[in-house]
Amino acid sequence: MNEQLAYPKERIRYAVLSFFLAQGLCFSSWASRIPDVKAMFDVYDVFYWGLVLFLIPVGKFVAIPLAGFLVSRLGSRVMVQASVFGYALSLFLIGAVSSIYALGVCLFFFGVFWNLCDISLNTQGIVIERLFGRTIMASFHGGWSLAACLGAVMGFFMIVGGVPPFIHFTVSAVLILLVILCGRRYLQDDRVRQFEEVEVKEEKGQKEMPALLSFIRKPELILIQFGLAGLFGLIVESAMFDWSGLYFESVLQVPKSLQIGFLVFMVMMTVGRFLANWAYGRLGKQRVLQLAGAFIFVGFFVSALLGGVFENMALKVLVNSLGFMLVGLGISCVVPTIYSLVGAKSHTPVGIALTILSSISFVGSLVAPILIGAISKAFDLEYAYLVVGVLGLCLFLMTTYCKAFREK
Repeated sequence: MNEQLAYPKERIRYAVLSFFLAQGLCFSSWASRIPDVKAMFDVYDVFYWGLVLFLIPVGKFVAIPLAGFLVSRLGSRVMVQASVFGYALSLFLIGAVSSIYALGVCLFFFGVFWNLCDISLNTQGIVIERLFGRTIMASFHGGWSLAACLGAVMGFFMIVGGVPPFIHFTVSAVLILLVILCGRRYLQDDRVRQFEEVEVKEEKGQKEMPALLSFIRKPELILIQFGLAGLFGLIVESAMFDWSGLYFESVLQVPKSLQIGFLVFMVMMTVGRFLANWAYGRLGKQRVLQLAGAFIFVGFFVSALLGGVFENMALKVLVNSLGFMLVGLGISCVVPTIYSLVGAKSHTPVGIALTILSSISFVGSLVAPILIGAISKAFDLEYAYLVVGVLGLCLFLMTTYCKAFREK
Protein backbone atom coordinates (compact mmCIF):
# COMPACT_ATOMS: atom_id res chain seq x y z
CA MET A 1 0.00 0.00 0.00
CA ASN A 2 2.57 2.55 -1.12
CA GLU A 3 -0.10 5.13 -1.78
CA GLN A 4 -0.44 5.56 1.95
CA LEU A 5 2.89 7.45 1.88
CA ALA A 6 1.62 10.04 -0.59
CA TYR A 7 -0.29 11.99 2.08
CA PRO A 8 0.01 12.46 5.86
CA LYS A 9 -1.90 9.84 7.85
CA GLU A 10 -4.08 12.43 9.57
CA ARG A 11 -5.17 13.89 6.23
CA ILE A 12 -6.07 10.40 5.02
CA ARG A 13 -8.03 9.78 8.22
CA TYR A 14 -10.06 12.98 7.92
CA ALA A 15 -10.76 12.32 4.26
CA VAL A 16 -12.20 8.90 5.10
CA LEU A 17 -14.10 10.54 7.95
CA SER A 18 -15.65 12.97 5.45
CA PHE A 19 -17.20 10.03 3.57
CA PHE A 20 -18.72 8.75 6.81
CA LEU A 21 -20.08 12.27 7.30
CA ALA A 22 -21.57 12.19 3.80
CA GLN A 23 -23.25 8.85 4.43
CA GLY A 24 -24.68 10.09 7.73
CA LEU A 25 -26.06 13.23 6.10
CA CYS A 26 -27.68 11.21 3.33
CA PHE A 27 -29.32 8.85 5.79
CA SER A 28 -30.63 11.52 8.17
CA SER A 29 -31.99 13.61 5.32
CA TRP A 30 -34.22 10.67 4.46
CA ALA A 31 -35.04 9.60 8.03
CA SER A 32 -35.99 13.11 9.19
CA ARG A 33 -38.55 13.45 6.38
CA ILE A 34 -40.16 10.00 6.52
CA PRO A 35 -43.46 11.34 7.96
CA ASP A 36 -43.58 13.99 5.20
CA VAL A 37 -42.83 11.48 2.45
CA LYS A 38 -45.53 9.22 3.89
CA ALA A 39 -47.99 12.14 3.82
CA MET A 40 -47.00 13.08 0.25
CA PHE A 41 -48.25 9.72 -0.99
CA ASP A 42 -51.33 9.63 1.27
CA VAL A 43 -50.32 6.42 3.03
CA TYR A 44 -52.26 6.08 6.29
CA ASP A 45 -52.12 2.33 6.94
CA VAL A 46 -49.06 1.62 9.12
CA PHE A 47 -48.74 -1.97 7.90
CA TYR A 48 -48.84 -0.86 4.25
CA TRP A 49 -46.21 1.78 5.01
CA GLY A 50 -44.14 -0.95 6.67
CA LEU A 51 -44.32 -2.88 3.40
CA VAL A 52 -43.11 0.18 1.49
CA LEU A 53 -40.20 0.62 3.91
CA PHE A 54 -39.51 -3.11 3.56
CA LEU A 55 -38.12 -2.40 0.09
CA ILE A 56 -35.07 -0.76 1.70
CA PRO A 57 -33.88 -3.94 3.45
CA VAL A 58 -34.76 -5.92 0.31
CA GLY A 59 -32.30 -3.71 -1.54
CA LYS A 60 -29.76 -4.20 1.25
CA PHE A 61 -30.24 -7.96 0.98
CA VAL A 62 -29.59 -7.93 -2.77
CA ALA A 63 -26.45 -5.87 -2.15
CA ILE A 64 -24.86 -8.34 0.31
CA PRO A 65 -23.25 -10.75 -2.20
CA LEU A 66 -22.71 -7.87 -4.60
CA ALA A 67 -20.82 -5.90 -1.94
CA GLY A 68 -18.48 -8.76 -1.04
CA PHE A 69 -17.69 -9.43 -4.68
CA LEU A 70 -17.17 -5.82 -5.72
CA VAL A 71 -15.15 -4.77 -2.67
CA SER A 72 -12.87 -7.79 -3.10
CA ARG A 73 -12.49 -7.26 -6.86
CA LEU A 74 -12.39 -3.48 -7.17
CA GLY A 75 -11.22 -2.54 -3.69
CA SER A 76 -12.94 -0.32 -1.14
CA ARG A 77 -11.37 2.82 -2.65
CA VAL A 78 -13.41 2.54 -5.85
CA MET A 79 -16.52 1.21 -4.15
CA VAL A 80 -16.66 3.99 -1.54
CA GLN A 81 -16.86 6.60 -4.30
CA ALA A 82 -19.39 4.67 -6.41
CA SER A 83 -21.64 3.67 -3.51
CA VAL A 84 -21.75 7.11 -1.83
CA PHE A 85 -22.60 8.71 -5.17
CA GLY A 86 -25.36 6.15 -5.79
CA TYR A 87 -26.68 6.68 -2.27
CA ALA A 88 -26.97 10.44 -2.85
CA LEU A 89 -28.57 9.95 -6.27
CA SER A 90 -31.17 7.60 -4.78
CA LEU A 91 -31.99 10.20 -2.13
CA PHE A 92 -32.50 12.86 -4.80
CA LEU A 93 -34.82 10.57 -6.78
CA ILE A 94 -36.90 9.77 -3.66
CA GLY A 95 -37.78 13.44 -3.46
CA ALA A 96 -38.38 13.76 -7.20
CA VAL A 97 -40.81 10.89 -7.88
CA SER A 98 -44.59 11.30 -7.79
CA SER A 99 -45.77 7.66 -7.85
CA ILE A 100 -45.82 5.28 -4.90
CA TYR A 101 -44.45 2.56 -7.20
CA ALA A 102 -41.58 4.77 -8.33
CA LEU A 103 -40.94 5.55 -4.66
CA GLY A 104 -40.68 1.82 -4.01
CA VAL A 105 -38.09 1.43 -6.77
CA CYS A 106 -36.06 4.35 -5.38
CA LEU A 107 -36.21 2.93 -1.86
CA PHE A 108 -34.97 -0.41 -3.19
CA PHE A 109 -31.90 1.22 -4.76
CA PHE A 110 -31.49 3.38 -1.66
CA GLY A 111 -31.12 0.11 0.26
CA VAL A 112 -28.70 -1.32 -2.31
CA PHE A 113 -26.35 1.66 -2.11
CA TRP A 114 -26.82 1.90 1.67
CA ASN A 115 -25.33 -1.57 2.13
CA LEU A 116 -22.62 -0.99 -0.47
CA CYS A 117 -21.66 2.13 1.51
CA ASP A 118 -21.62 0.19 4.78
CA ILE A 119 -19.35 -2.59 3.53
CA SER A 120 -16.96 -0.43 1.49
CA LEU A 121 -16.67 2.39 4.05
CA ASN A 122 -16.11 0.07 7.00
CA THR A 123 -13.55 -1.89 4.99
CA GLN A 124 -11.75 1.37 4.24
CA GLY A 125 -12.08 2.33 7.91
CA ILE A 126 -10.44 -0.90 9.11
CA VAL A 127 -7.61 -0.36 6.60
CA ILE A 128 -7.01 3.10 8.11
CA GLU A 129 -7.32 1.70 11.64
CA ARG A 130 -4.55 -0.78 10.87
CA LEU A 131 -2.50 2.04 9.36
CA PHE A 132 -2.69 3.87 12.69
CA GLY A 133 -2.20 0.74 14.77
CA ARG A 134 -4.94 1.63 17.26
CA THR A 135 -8.74 1.68 17.57
CA ILE A 136 -10.22 4.62 15.66
CA MET A 137 -13.29 2.97 14.12
CA ALA A 138 -15.59 4.50 16.74
CA SER A 139 -14.49 7.98 15.66
CA PHE A 140 -15.52 7.19 12.06
CA HIS A 141 -18.93 6.05 13.25
CA GLY A 142 -19.02 9.09 15.51
CA GLY A 143 -18.55 11.23 12.40
CA TRP A 144 -21.44 9.40 10.75
CA SER A 145 -23.59 10.12 13.78
CA LEU A 146 -22.48 13.76 13.95
CA ALA A 147 -23.50 14.29 10.33
CA ALA A 148 -26.74 12.41 10.94
CA CYS A 149 -27.39 14.62 13.96
CA LEU A 150 -26.71 17.81 12.00
CA GLY A 151 -28.85 16.42 9.19
CA ALA A 152 -31.66 15.82 11.68
CA VAL A 153 -31.35 19.44 12.87
CA MET A 154 -31.42 20.62 9.26
CA GLY A 155 -34.44 18.41 8.62
CA PHE A 156 -36.21 19.77 11.70
CA PHE A 157 -35.82 23.37 10.53
CA MET A 158 -36.87 22.46 7.00
CA ILE A 159 -39.98 20.74 8.34
CA VAL A 160 -40.86 23.75 10.51
CA GLY A 161 -40.11 26.08 7.59
CA GLY A 162 -42.32 24.10 5.20
CA VAL A 163 -39.46 23.22 2.81
CA PRO A 164 -40.55 20.27 0.62
CA PRO A 165 -38.51 17.05 0.73
CA PHE A 166 -37.38 17.51 -2.90
CA ILE A 167 -35.49 20.73 -2.08
CA HIS A 168 -34.11 19.23 1.12
CA PHE A 169 -32.86 16.08 -0.64
CA THR A 170 -31.37 18.07 -3.52
CA VAL A 171 -29.32 20.25 -1.15
CA SER A 172 -28.06 17.15 0.68
CA ALA A 173 -27.13 15.38 -2.57
CA VAL A 174 -25.09 18.39 -3.77
CA LEU A 175 -23.19 18.55 -0.47
CA ILE A 176 -22.40 14.83 -0.70
CA LEU A 177 -21.15 15.23 -4.27
CA LEU A 178 -18.72 17.93 -3.06
CA VAL A 179 -17.37 15.53 -0.42
CA ILE A 180 -16.71 12.89 -3.08
CA LEU A 181 -14.87 15.33 -5.32
CA CYS A 182 -12.71 16.70 -2.47
CA GLY A 183 -11.92 13.48 -0.61
CA ARG A 184 -11.55 10.80 -3.28
CA ARG A 185 -7.78 11.26 -3.77
CA TYR A 186 -7.02 10.30 -0.16
CA LEU A 187 -8.82 6.95 -0.16
CA GLN A 188 -6.54 3.91 0.13
CA ASP A 189 -6.33 1.17 -2.49
CA ASP A 190 -6.62 -2.17 -0.72
CA ARG A 191 -7.56 -4.28 -3.74
CA VAL A 192 -4.19 -5.99 -4.31
CA ARG A 193 -3.67 -6.81 -0.64
CA GLN A 194 -7.17 -8.21 -0.37
CA PHE A 195 -6.51 -10.61 -3.23
CA GLU A 196 -3.26 -11.78 -1.68
CA GLU A 197 -5.06 -12.45 1.59
CA VAL A 198 -8.05 -14.33 0.22
CA GLU A 199 -6.32 -16.88 -2.00
CA VAL A 200 -7.53 -20.25 -0.82
CA LYS A 201 -6.30 -23.42 -2.46
CA GLU A 202 -7.54 -26.93 -2.14
CA GLU A 203 -5.25 -29.95 -2.22
CA LYS A 204 -2.50 -29.93 -4.82
CA GLY A 205 -3.71 -30.80 -8.27
CA GLN A 206 -7.27 -29.60 -7.67
CA LYS A 207 -8.85 -26.34 -8.76
CA GLU A 208 -8.76 -23.33 -6.47
CA MET A 209 -11.97 -22.65 -4.60
CA PRO A 210 -13.22 -19.05 -4.98
CA ALA A 211 -12.16 -17.27 -1.81
CA LEU A 212 -15.49 -15.60 -1.11
CA LEU A 213 -17.41 -18.88 -1.40
CA SER A 214 -14.88 -20.68 0.80
CA PHE A 215 -15.24 -18.25 3.70
CA ILE A 216 -19.03 -18.01 3.42
CA ARG A 217 -19.36 -21.80 3.44
CA LYS A 218 -17.10 -22.12 6.48
CA PRO A 219 -17.47 -18.86 8.43
CA GLU A 220 -15.68 -18.41 11.74
CA LEU A 221 -17.85 -19.01 14.78
CA ILE A 222 -17.06 -15.57 16.17
CA LEU A 223 -18.43 -13.97 12.98
CA ILE A 224 -21.73 -15.78 13.54
CA GLN A 225 -21.85 -14.54 17.15
CA PHE A 226 -20.93 -10.99 16.17
CA GLY A 227 -23.52 -11.16 13.39
CA LEU A 228 -26.26 -12.14 15.83
CA ALA A 229 -25.40 -9.19 18.07
CA GLY A 230 -25.47 -7.00 14.97
CA LEU A 231 -28.90 -8.42 14.12
CA PHE A 232 -30.27 -7.20 17.46
CA GLY A 233 -28.63 -3.83 16.88
CA LEU A 234 -30.07 -3.38 13.39
CA ILE A 235 -33.62 -4.10 14.57
CA VAL A 236 -33.18 -1.41 17.22
CA GLU A 237 -31.73 1.03 14.66
CA SER A 238 -34.57 0.36 12.24
CA ALA A 239 -37.12 0.93 15.00
CA MET A 240 -35.60 4.34 15.69
CA PHE A 241 -34.53 5.42 12.21
CA ASP A 242 -37.78 4.56 10.43
CA TRP A 243 -40.38 4.94 13.18
CA SER A 244 -39.24 7.51 15.76
CA GLY A 245 -40.72 10.42 13.80
CA LEU A 246 -43.99 8.55 13.36
CA TYR A 247 -43.97 7.65 17.08
CA PHE A 248 -44.04 11.30 18.11
CA GLU A 249 -46.58 12.10 15.38
CA SER A 250 -49.10 9.25 15.70
CA VAL A 251 -48.67 7.85 19.23
CA LEU A 252 -47.87 11.02 21.18
CA GLN A 253 -49.76 13.28 18.75
CA VAL A 254 -47.56 16.28 19.40
CA PRO A 255 -47.32 19.27 17.02
CA LYS A 256 -44.54 19.39 14.43
CA SER A 257 -42.53 21.89 16.49
CA LEU A 258 -42.26 19.28 19.28
CA GLN A 259 -41.53 16.21 17.13
CA ILE A 260 -37.95 15.94 18.37
CA GLY A 261 -37.71 12.18 18.93
CA PHE A 262 -35.41 11.45 16.00
CA LEU A 263 -33.31 14.53 16.81
CA VAL A 264 -32.65 13.70 20.48
CA PHE A 265 -31.97 10.08 19.56
CA MET A 266 -29.34 11.15 17.01
CA VAL A 267 -27.76 13.65 19.42
CA MET A 268 -27.18 10.95 22.04
CA MET A 269 -26.06 8.47 19.42
CA THR A 270 -23.45 10.99 18.32
CA VAL A 271 -22.32 11.70 21.90
CA GLY A 272 -22.06 7.98 22.61
CA ARG A 273 -19.87 7.29 19.59
CA PHE A 274 -17.44 10.06 20.40
CA LEU A 275 -17.21 8.75 23.98
CA ALA A 276 -16.70 5.15 22.82
CA ASN A 277 -12.89 5.20 22.62
CA TRP A 278 -12.73 6.67 26.15
CA ALA A 279 -15.18 4.01 27.36
CA TYR A 280 -13.11 1.23 25.76
CA GLY A 281 -10.08 2.37 27.74
CA ARG A 282 -11.94 2.64 31.04
CA LEU A 283 -14.36 -0.28 30.81
CA GLY A 284 -13.34 -2.53 27.93
CA LYS A 285 -15.39 -3.41 24.85
CA GLN A 286 -17.36 -6.20 26.51
CA ARG A 287 -18.56 -3.98 29.35
CA VAL A 288 -19.44 -1.24 26.87
CA LEU A 289 -21.67 -3.68 24.95
CA GLN A 290 -23.29 -4.84 28.19
CA LEU A 291 -24.15 -1.26 29.12
CA ALA A 292 -25.43 -0.69 25.59
CA GLY A 293 -27.91 -3.55 25.92
CA ALA A 294 -29.08 -2.27 29.32
CA PHE A 295 -29.61 1.29 28.03
CA ILE A 296 -31.60 0.04 25.03
CA PHE A 297 -33.84 -2.11 27.24
CA VAL A 298 -34.52 0.65 29.78
CA GLY A 299 -34.94 3.36 27.12
CA PHE A 300 -37.65 1.56 25.15
CA PHE A 301 -39.54 0.57 28.29
CA VAL A 302 -39.43 4.12 29.68
CA SER A 303 -40.84 5.50 26.45
CA ALA A 304 -43.44 2.77 25.82
CA LEU A 305 -44.71 2.38 29.40
CA LEU A 306 -44.36 5.88 30.81
CA GLY A 307 -44.43 8.13 27.78
CA GLY A 308 -48.19 8.08 27.34
CA VAL A 309 -49.35 8.34 30.95
CA PHE A 310 -48.95 12.12 31.20
CA GLU A 311 -51.61 14.51 29.94
CA ASN A 312 -49.27 17.48 30.08
CA MET A 313 -47.64 17.87 26.66
CA ALA A 314 -44.29 19.06 28.03
CA LEU A 315 -43.98 16.06 30.39
CA LYS A 316 -45.01 13.69 27.62
CA VAL A 317 -42.29 15.02 25.30
CA LEU A 318 -39.71 15.09 28.12
CA VAL A 319 -40.25 11.49 29.25
CA ASN A 320 -40.24 10.10 25.72
CA SER A 321 -37.17 12.15 24.86
CA LEU A 322 -35.41 10.65 27.89
CA GLY A 323 -36.26 7.15 26.68
CA PHE A 324 -35.06 7.94 23.15
CA MET A 325 -31.85 9.42 24.55
CA LEU A 326 -31.10 6.21 26.47
CA VAL A 327 -31.71 4.13 23.35
CA GLY A 328 -29.47 6.45 21.32
CA LEU A 329 -26.67 6.23 23.88
CA GLY A 330 -27.03 2.44 23.97
CA ILE A 331 -27.13 1.73 20.26
CA SER A 332 -24.33 4.23 19.51
CA CYS A 333 -21.50 1.83 20.20
CA VAL A 334 -22.97 -1.53 19.16
CA VAL A 335 -22.06 -1.51 15.45
CA PRO A 336 -18.63 0.20 15.70
CA THR A 337 -17.62 -2.07 18.60
CA ILE A 338 -18.59 -5.18 16.66
CA TYR A 339 -16.70 -3.98 13.57
CA SER A 340 -13.66 -3.21 15.70
CA LEU A 341 -13.82 -6.69 17.27
CA VAL A 342 -13.99 -8.21 13.79
CA GLY A 343 -10.82 -6.35 12.78
CA ALA A 344 -9.05 -7.45 15.96
CA LYS A 345 -10.24 -11.07 16.33
CA SER A 346 -11.24 -12.45 12.95
CA HIS A 347 -8.75 -14.28 10.73
CA THR A 348 -10.98 -13.81 7.70
CA PRO A 349 -9.99 -10.99 5.27
CA VAL A 350 -11.75 -7.77 6.21
CA GLY A 351 -13.99 -7.30 3.16
CA ILE A 352 -15.20 -10.90 3.31
CA ALA A 353 -15.58 -10.87 7.12
CA LEU A 354 -17.80 -7.79 6.93
CA THR A 355 -19.82 -9.40 4.15
CA ILE A 356 -20.46 -12.48 6.31
CA LEU A 357 -21.25 -10.26 9.29
CA SER A 358 -23.68 -8.20 7.23
CA SER A 359 -25.32 -11.34 5.82
CA ILE A 360 -26.27 -12.39 9.34
CA SER A 361 -27.03 -9.05 10.96
CA PHE A 362 -28.93 -7.88 7.88
CA VAL A 363 -31.84 -10.14 8.85
CA GLY A 364 -32.58 -7.57 11.55
CA SER A 365 -33.21 -4.76 9.10
CA LEU A 366 -35.15 -7.16 6.87
CA VAL A 367 -37.48 -8.27 9.66
CA ALA A 368 -37.89 -4.93 11.45
CA PRO A 369 -40.26 -3.04 9.08
CA ILE A 370 -42.69 -5.96 8.79
CA LEU A 371 -42.46 -6.84 12.50
CA ILE A 372 -42.99 -3.29 13.73
CA GLY A 373 -45.67 -2.57 11.12
CA ALA A 374 -47.62 -5.74 11.97
CA ILE A 375 -47.48 -5.20 15.75
CA SER A 376 -48.43 -1.54 15.31
CA LYS A 377 -51.43 -2.46 13.17
CA ALA A 378 -52.61 -5.18 15.58
CA PHE A 379 -51.98 -3.21 18.78
CA ASP A 380 -50.05 0.06 18.61
CA LEU A 381 -46.54 1.35 17.98
CA GLU A 382 -45.67 1.50 21.68
CA TYR A 383 -46.21 -2.26 21.94
CA ALA A 384 -43.84 -2.78 19.02
CA TYR A 385 -41.30 -0.68 20.91
CA LEU A 386 -41.72 -2.93 23.96
CA VAL A 387 -40.87 -5.97 21.83
CA VAL A 388 -37.82 -4.24 20.38
CA GLY A 389 -36.75 -3.21 23.88
CA VAL A 390 -36.48 -6.88 24.89
CA LEU A 391 -33.71 -7.22 22.30
CA GLY A 392 -31.62 -4.88 24.42
CA LEU A 393 -31.85 -7.44 27.23
CA CYS A 394 -30.89 -10.18 24.75
CA LEU A 395 -27.84 -8.17 23.72
CA PHE A 396 -26.84 -7.73 27.37
CA LEU A 397 -27.10 -11.47 28.06
CA MET A 398 -25.28 -12.45 24.88
CA THR A 399 -22.32 -10.13 25.42
CA THR A 400 -22.12 -11.30 29.05
CA TYR A 401 -22.00 -15.03 28.43
CA CYS A 402 -20.49 -15.48 24.93
CA LYS A 403 -16.69 -15.95 24.93
CA ALA A 404 -16.34 -14.12 21.61
CA PHE A 405 -16.93 -10.79 23.34
CA ARG A 406 -14.34 -11.33 26.04
CA GLU A 407 -11.14 -9.40 25.42
CA LYS A 408 -8.89 -11.78 27.38
